[in-house]
Amino acid sequence: MPSRRALVRRPSPRLAEGLVTHVERTPVDPASALGQWERYVGALREHGWDTVEVEPADDCPDGVFVEDAVVMFRDVALVCRPGAPSRRPEVAAVEEAVTRLGCSVRRVRKPGTLDGGDVLKVGDTVYVGLGGRTNAEGVAQLRAAFEPLGARVVRVPVSRVLHLKSAVTALPDGTVIGYEPLVEAVSLFPRFRPVPEESGAHVVLLGGGKLLMAASAPRSAELLTDLGYEPVVVDIGEFEKLEGCVTCLSVRLRGLRT
Repeated sequence: MPSRRALVRRPSPRLAEGLVTHVERTPVDPASALGQWERYVGALREHGWDTVEVEPADDCPDGVFVEDAVVMFRDVALVCRPGAPSRRPEVAAVEEAVTRLGCSVRRVRKPGTLDGGDVLKVGDTVYVGLGGRTNAEGVAQLRAAFEPLGARVVRVPVSRVLHLKSAVTALPDGTVIGYEPLVEAVSLFPRFRPVPEESGAHVVLLGGGKLLMAASAPRSAELLTDLGYEPVVVDIGEFEKLEGCVTCLSVRLRGLRT
C-alpha cells in the first residue's frame, strides 16, 4: 500500500529570526508558534498520517519549513540545496531521516539551488518555480533525477512570491488553485481555478477529499466545500508572518511502499 508518512520538524526557539522576502517583518511569538505546530501535526495524525519528526535544528530559524529541504518523487528523495545560504545547515538531518525510511537519495549539487517549496507535483507532472531561491541549474538537476522515473518537468517563473507553492497548489483532481494576482504564467496549468484569498491557494491533500488549509482563508474554504471537498482548518498565523503556509510544514512521503 502507498505510504502515509509525513516528515515534520519542531520549530526552533529562534523562529522569530527567520527570513522574510516579500513581506514586512512583524513580531513572531515562538511559544504560540509551537502550539500551532503541535496542532498542525495533530491534524495530520488525526487524518491517518504517521508523522516522522526530523531531528530539531535549534540554530536554524527556518528549519520548521521542512518542505524546502527535500523533494519526493515516488521513492526517490532529492535532497535540496536551499537558495538562501543560511538555510543549508537544515538539510543534513532531513537526509538522514529519508535515508532511514528507505528512500533512494539524490542530492542537488553546487552551483544548483533548489527549495522544495518551489516544486508542485500534479500526477507525473512536476512544476518547478524558477526564481529567487531556485536557479536554472537546480531545475536541471531535478529534471535529471526525476525524468528517468517518468516525470514531466515544467518550469514556471516565480517573482511575486517566495516560492511557487506560495502562489499555487493543486486539488485531488489535478486542478491547480491560486490567488490570481500572485500567479504567473497561468497558461502553463491545463486546469486552473482562482481562490479569493492568498492563503486559500495552499492545501495539503490528506486523502478522501480532505484538504488541510489555513484558518486565514475562510472564503476559500467555503468555495472548496461547495466543490465537494472537506477543509480541515488549522491556525498557522505565526508561520504566515514568515511567508510560511500549510505545505511548508511537512513533506508527505506517499511513494514509499509499506
